[in-house]
Amino acid sequence: MRAVTAGLLLIGTGAVGAVPAAADSSPSASPSGDSAAPTSAGTSFRTAAEIDQGQTATASASTGDYLYWSFPADAMQRPTVEAKVKLPAAHASATWQIDVYDGLRRRQACQYGAQTRTAAQDAGSVSLSCTLRTVRAWSEPWADDPLPGTYYVRLTTVGLKAADLGLPVGAEVRVGSKDVGGAAAVDGSLGEPLVPGIAAKAAAEEGEEGEESGAGAVLSSIEPDDGWASGWWSDRWVWTGIGGVLAALAGVGGYA
Repeated sequence: MRAVTAGLLLIGTGAVGAVPAAADSSPSASPSGDSAAPTSAGTSFRTAAEIDQGQTATASASTGDYLYWSFPADAMQRPTVEAKVKLPAAHASATWQIDVYDGLRRRQACQYGAQTRTAAQDAGSVSLSCTLRTVRAWSEPWADDPLPGTYYVRLTTVGLKAADLGLPVGAEVRVGSKDVGGAAAVDGSLGEPLVPGIAAKAAAEEGEEGEESGAGAVLSSIEPDDGWASGWWSDRWVWTGIGGVLAALAGVGGYA
């Protein structure tokens, strides 16, 4: 796991490579039915708007903007990201795309879903979705498996025509997940979830106990409602216990 730890430290210190440049106009606030959900989007990984699973985030933006949101995903969850873009009355055909990145900013492949869609000229909106692979509690450093931590959603249009650049659009993003349970449990867990800056904060706290030098190091404050499970518990423990009891009873019965 030294490679994963090194990646965390790079994110915490801001040494990760540059992200795609966003358009000059930044997304602005728009009304939302959920007062707790963000009504604007970030324009880079570092400014991504934080959303919890189950919330519907909204944003008003311009065609050509890069819109970023972030959300937490824990072990044994299979996240699904859904996005809807409301298009202006007059526009040319355009292709919209959502990309999902993990805490190390590695692009994660969609297991299924319409990640890229082209909106016709008369379309009023376009809907996208991306279901990731099940998040694993632990993985080999060379693997590209989804791991517990912060995930980033990037929504943008590709192959944009110059005439459509800057047209107003509205975006809605919602994240949910399915709890796969013990079927996806693995032996092992990360020392810390892949939350940007968490390794730098831990190192600062170990080096200077009682001081607040590392208090602002974490770049993401969101986490699952029940905290990070880190893969220590799954329903596999229940079935293992039941199997042990049945084996003991069978042994006693056989002896009798």
